[in-house]
Amino acid sequence: MSEYDKPDRSWKIESSELVYKGFYQVEKIGFKHALFNGGESDVVHREQFVRGNVVAVLAHDPKLDKVALVEQFRLGARNRTTHPWLMEVIAGMVEPGEQPEEVAIREAYEEAGLRLSNVKQVMHYFASPGASSEEVFLFYAHTDLSSAQGVFGLDEESEDILLHVVSADDAIAMIENGSVCNGLSIIALQWFRHFRQQAG
Repeated sequence: MSEYDKPDRSWKIESSELVYKGFYQVEKIGFKHALFNGGESDVVHREQFVRGNVVAVLAHDPKLDKVALVEQFRLGARNRTTHPWLMEVIAGMVEPGEQPEEVAIREAYEEAGLRLSNVKQVMHYFASPGASSEEVFLFYAHTDLSSAQGVFGLDEESEDILLHVVSADDAIAMIENGSVCNGLSIIALQWFRHFRQQAG
């Protein structure tokens, strides 16, 4: 058996300081952790972007084989060569006391006017654990898209969200042609492509 088969996984926080608090927060953290070759690291200092966890839901109408995508302005995409409006799956932040499935149901209604059924969690992952505390819970759900259309979002959250009803094939193709270019939505649609292939 290799000496690396059961490495020491101990770690500890040495210091934590809130250095910025606005819509999001930034903490400066000092920490130590065990080393693979034995011993312990020096104190490492890192800034960490702190935000709530996120829920995303791929809303699918299995009768029409269409999915709901939403489009909204994203400041972080302002250097994109076309424009900073992005096509995404429905998503939102988890509020204190909420369960992820509750958020999926709430966000689908707030962002797209949709009622969900057969809601199931299909993935849980860290968005960017080297820099952020954010965890993502990805759901798949059924919905009726036969008459879905419009602009949605909450005024108090400065949301301006356009609903797009897209065939499943076209939505998956958007990964390849760059129409969908944010990580969360790419992961959701990659999962959906695999799900459809497995379903036959």
